[in-house]
Amino acid sequence: MQVILRSVGGCSIRRADIPDIVPVMEVNLRTLPEHYSDYFYESILSELPEAFLVAEADGRHVGYIMCKIEHGFSNFKRLGFVKKGHMVSVAVLDRYRRGGIGRALVEEATKGIAVRGCDEFYLEVRCSNTGAVKLYEDLGFEVRQRLGAYYKDGEDAYLMSREMN
Repeated sequence: MQVILRSVGGCSIRRADIPDIVPVMEVNLRTLPEHYSDYFYESILSELPEAFLVAEADGRHVGYIMCKIEHGFSNFKRLGFVKKGHMVSVAVLDRYRRGGIGRALVEEATKGIAVRGCDEFYLEVRCSNTGAVKLYEDLGFEVRQRLGAYYKDGEDAYLMSREMN
């Protein structure tokens, strides 16, 4: 039985499962220029199912978020290594944007990151994606660095992060 974590914008948000991989890949192909192998999605799902979520409306997948856990230097100038959640990818089909689905996906994934005891949560976002940057700022993320030519097409990204305490 699939447990609904939240309903928003006519969608239900729940944890992903193996049968969700292909529909998630289809959402990714329709919305983002960065694509991953099915093995990559499966490995992310097995590593951190608490923060791999899907949004469904009318029986179809309309969005997703997937995250993983890493260890590395803090984005907040702490000494030594910290445990970090990394938002790998988040997408919502155009027709369903601006209804709070993206925000809900990030908020629910943040809970999954917190359950795993991460000190920080970070992401990369295209500098031109001002709507996403504003959303992430509203959710407590701060721009920490500009990453030159981060994406395959040469566009820069912002590295954004937030503390989890």
